[in-house]
Amino acid sequence: MVMVVILMSPRLHQPMFIFLSMLAFNDSLLSTSIAPKILSIFWFNIRAISFSGCLLQMFFIHSFTSIESGFLLSMAYDRYIAIYKPLLYNSIITIRLITRLVIVFVVRAVVLVGPCLVLISRFPAFKTNIIAHSYCEHMAVVKLAAADIRVNSILGLLVAFTILGVDLLFILLSYTMIFIAVFHLPSKSARLKAFNTCTPHMCVFLSFYSMAIFSFLSHRYGKKIPPYVHIIFSDSYLLVPPMLNPLIYGIKTTLAARRPGRS
Repeated sequence: MVMVVILMSPRLHQPMFIFLSMLAFNDSLLSTSIAPKILSIFWFNIRAISFSGCLLQMFFIHSFTSIESGFLLSMAYDRYIAIYKPLLYNSIITIRLITRLVIVFVVRAVVLVGPCLVLISRFPAFKTNIIAHSYCEHMAVVKLAAADIRVNSILGLLVAFTILGVDLLFILLSYTMIFIAVFHLPSKSARLKAFNTCTPHMCVFLSFYSMAIFSFLSHRYGKKIPPYVHIIFSDSYLLVPPMLNPLIYGIKTTLAARRPGRS
């Protein structure tokens, strides 16, 4: 619905809404890569998946997660420019820049996630074919290998740091600059308006990165965490943010659109 409304409304063909539509499109692809298999497990007890299908699902899940992180970073930069340099916004945030960012994030995802799959496909054997998970997560599959997995573990850490760590660092830096700029605004109403424009994005990236970091760390250091807790959080990390994103942005956009009418 978000994508259709933005596509069909020419007045919404603006950078902020274009970022929102791209996020919604990526969320739909991410959910599609995991939800059908999870439902087949819970509803029909169909637990089998081919090795090629497992690798393909792993590639899509981690690639779309990487792209989503990049989109959240882009939206933080968009808010930073809108508040910190409003007069230069239209000259900086252009369709050409958005297109380049999309290409960079897609290429980054393929380049970083691809080698992980290649290394897994070269394992000579596995200790078992039962994955203690509801989808093919990288470390959940790597732990099954009957071989040295140190290279895979180090590569997984490197990919996670390059994507989640770097993106989160720049998002926090952007919001630090935003808050500094907001606190220097002369009027209280202007400060509240600036905060309101940032609130949806803050809610989205906090929910996404908090669940992502928990899921990532629990695979390596959460040996005492019950399996069902880990599985629930890992599923929620991929399903809850895509569900909340259109609600959070939609509600805030509706409120912002109606407020002038009331006055």
